[in-house]
Amino acid sequence: MESPLSRCGWRGMAGDPLYEAYHDQEWGVPERDSRALWEKLVLDGFQAGLSWITILRKREGFRAAFDGFDPETVARYGEADRARLMADGGIIRSNAKIDAAIEGAKIYLAMRDRGEDFSEFCWSFVDGQPIQNAWGEVGQAPAQTPLAVEVSKALKAKGFKFVGPVIVYAWMQATGLVNDHLTSCHRHAPVKALGGRAHA
Repeated sequence: MESPLSRCGWRGMAGDPLYEAYHDQEWGVPERDSRALWEKLVLDGFQAGLSWITILRKREGFRAAFDGFDPETVARYGEADRARLMADGGIIRSNAKIDAAIEGAKIYLAMRDRGEDFSEFCWSFVDGQPIQNAWGEVGQAPAQTPLAVEVSKALKAKGFKFVGPVIVYAWMQATGLVNDHLTSCHRHAPVKALGGRAHA
């Protein structure tokens, strides 16, 4: 009989196939695609005040509602789209968060039009390589760091909303700017090995 995989001890993950798959396949894997980094930032913004599993369960609903998080499309959303989103039970219905997502798409495109690649901007804070941590227990990983405060300030200066240090650090962990898998977790070493690979 196979022994169960050792995972990060997130509350509510054990036995939840969706949550376990997210942990095993996505969380902490270095994300270099600009659009995907922005999508994850938007979703982490929607998480504010909620648990990540709530967002994860609604992620496909979000993708459908926000046209696959295509910045060009989202940036053109008007009042009819806002009303549609506020009536959509498949997402988190918050005027402020919906407005932040639409405005974020406009900022993303403005950066691109200035020749500023969103992925390069994000990865510049870690000199292009993931920070490799070595936490032994769940409680050791911080909720935010001085670097997350710096990234948060930079995102706010661009005009992004719902990008406080705690949200930003969760996003940094999720997108692999930081490897915060526990050293006992079966994903720590594989994710660490991904860190040195340059983007093709």
